[in-house]
Order: sequence, then C-alpha cells, then structure tokens
Amino acid sequence: MIDGFAGTILLPGSDEYLMAATAYGKVGKPVLAARATNAADVAAAIAYARAQGLVLSVRSGGHSPLNTNDGGMVLDLSRIRDVEVLEDNRVRLGSGATWGSVAQELIEHDLAVSSGDTYTVGVGGLTLGGGIGWLVRQHGLTIDSLREAEVVLPSGAIVTASETSEPELFWALRGGGGNFGVVTRFTFQAQPLRGVVFGAIDVHPEYLAETLRGWRDVMRAAPEKLNSTLYSTPEFGPELPAATKVLVCYGSADQAEAMSAIRPLLALPGVTGDDVELKLFVEVFDEPSAPPGSIRIVDRNGFARDLDDTLIERVTTVNAALESAVLMVRYVRGALNRVPSDATAFPHRDVEAFVMSAAFLPPDAPDEDERRIMDGWLPVAERLTGTYGNFNLRAYPDVLDLMYPPATMDRLRAAKRRYDPENLLAHNLNIAP
Repeated sequence: MIDGFAGTILLPGSDEYLMAATAYGKVGKPVLAARATNAADVAAAIAYARAQGLVLSVRSGGHSPLNTNDGGMVLDLSRIRDVEVLEDNRVRLGSGATWGSVAQELIEHDLAVSSGDTYTVGVGGLTLGGGIGWLVRQHGLTIDSLREAEVVLPSGAIVTASETSEPELFWALRGGGGNFGVVTRFTFQAQPLRGVVFGAIDVHPEYLAETLRGWRDVMRAAPEKLNSTLYSTPEFGPELPAATKVLVCYGSADQAEAMSAIRPLLALPGVTGDDVELKLFVEVFDEPSAPPGSIRIVDRNGFARDLDDTLIERVTTVNAALESAVLMVRYVRGALNRVPSDATAFPHRDVEAFVMSAAFLPPDAPDEDERRIMDGWLPVAERLTGTYGNFNLRAYPDVLDLMYPPATMDRLRAAKRRYDPENLLAHNLNIAP
C-alpha cells in the first residue's frame, strides 16, 4: 500500500487500529495508521501522506490529543522502542519507547535520564517539548541531556542532528516540538542513579496556603537533589475526597542524606502522614487515567520567576473559586537555570516554579463556563511567564506567543522554512513557516 514501507498498516476495523488511533483525551478516525519499524519506514509514510494530501499526526506515547486525527494518517512510532546503553553512560532510545520502560531497562546499569513522571509517556513527545520531571533540579530538562537525534525530514532525508551536525535543527528540536522532522532515535547523556527516596506527604487541604509558603521556603534552601511537586485536588465524590499532597523525590539512594533534606517538609503545617521510602527510579513513575469523553478539561499553566507571597495568595484564591480544579506547583529552580535562554528553543530558564491548573466541565457546558474559568486564571497569569507546551491539551490561540518570545519564534520560523517549508508537520502546536 505504501511503497518502501516494511512496517504494519492498520485500517479501520483491523486489529490494533483503535489503539493506534486513540490518544490522550481523543479517539481519532484516521484513514489509516502506519506503524513504522525504522527511519526508512517513516520516510516512506511521510512521502505517502504528502502524495495523498493527508493530515499527518505523529504518535509515540499518545499522550496528546494532537497524536491522532480524523480523516488523515497516524504515523505510529511505538515499534521503534529500543534502549541501548553506549559508552560513557550514553543511551540511545527509540522515539516510541516509553519513559517507564526506559527506566526499567536502565536499572541494571544504575543509570537514569532526567525525564517526565508518567510511565507511558513517549520518549519523543516529552523530549521535543522540553521534559520536566523528577530529576529536573539535579540534571535539568530532558533536552539538556540530549546529545544527538536521528531525524527524518519532511523531504525524506534522514539526518543526524547534534551540536556539530545540523546544529540549527538540533537547537530547534530542543523545545520546538515536532515541527521540523520526525525523530526516530535520541541519544542522551544518562546519569548514575542507584535509587531514589520518594513518596507523598499528606497535608490537610485547609492548610493549602500555609503549606505552599512553607514548602517554597524549604525548597529554596534544599539541595538540588530534592525535587518536589505540590498537588491539590478537589473532591470527586465520596470515594475521592479533596486532598493536598507534597510529593518528594530525592535523587540518591542515601536515605540518611535524603531524610535530612526532606525532614523540614514533614514539619509543615497540617501534615497528617507520609509514605516516603527508598525506591527504584522506575517505581516513581505514575500512570494517571485518561480523561473520559464525558469530561471537558480547561487547563492553563505558566512559569513563576518568583514564587512570592502575592502569587501564592492568588493561586490559592483562584483554586478555591474553581471548585473542580486540580492545582499543581512544581519546584524547578536548579540545573535548568544554568542553561542560557537562547541555547535551546526552550527559553524559560530564569524561573523558580511551574504552576498548572486544570478545571473540569461537563461536555455540554456553555462556553461562558469555560470563559469564566479562563478569566479566573488571569490574576495568576499576570504573575507568570510563558507556558509549557507539553501540558497544553489544546492549541489555545495564545499558546505560541506564551511559549516563545519574539527572538526565539523568529529563529524557529526560520528553521521551519528550512526544514519543512510546506508545513507538512502541522498537526501539533504549529509553528508556521
């Protein structure tokens, strides 16, 4: 069906078609899904999509609604999932591998790559958007560990992007998303890691504001090995009461050292218990369930240069007003700040924390309900900068302006004109040529 394609073609009604057509929060209806096994398959699939005029969605882990479509082609990379340990603690990963499976493979080598925190998120999607996870303070974003990438360009050419080969493409891939080519393999600098001290500290929800302030103060003084995220979730029925949790991940198997850093968090106001213990790194990866089709999610996020008291007050006030909202605040100050803002296409390097809110509406809720949520976020947005593309479930009209300052966007558009002038790779947070 596709000349030069040695992978598997999945058509509607065939085995595994539904799996390939389904992404996080969306069940698509593509004409076909092409499950590639190597870069040559990817080049053949791209050529076919161009010749047939098909919308092309690229899918690795499938954690974005943009990983599928209606009436086009899904290019499924899930079979390109090899994990290879190279010399000097470098690892080569297939784009379709998932971060949980990578962590599992690297256990026997006592290695880890700074990545996300969800088991089934694909290597490709997370990396191209930046990559914020449990080792971010210690080792930076996922892209900060990237050393080279095998890329299939829209022209069909297969190239290696690195600091010395296609350097402008390499710059654009690190934060510019899937706009410039389809990456089939990534080579990362991994870090030695025998285990982590990880767990959740439970806090009474009424203490959210006090907890946030105390948590911030502890994290400002904490060693960079201590990574932490604060979650606040509303009540979802009697079986799921409202909860506030401080998650901690200390990037070392030294329990005494870890607890010395974590102990001040255990003394925060309203703490009711914890399950902090030594774990393998793979055990910290979560697996949240995909939202049901009966739920409409309204999400916003941004970075805080200064997690000051004014911002904390606004965050807690807005969160209280949005009764169905989930709040996440992740402390990120550390290694990511030591990378210049123009060294990669991810420009938000002078930040202390990442703040996200996601509210839930019935699918038939009137548009004014969504506008009310968006307007309610504005007092928080005024104190934030940018947005993290990987956590935007929809292509909001302002998302690119928030993701990239003008100088970064100009450089990304120039790269787009060079590598994808026809904008074949447009079904994403799209940077037009």
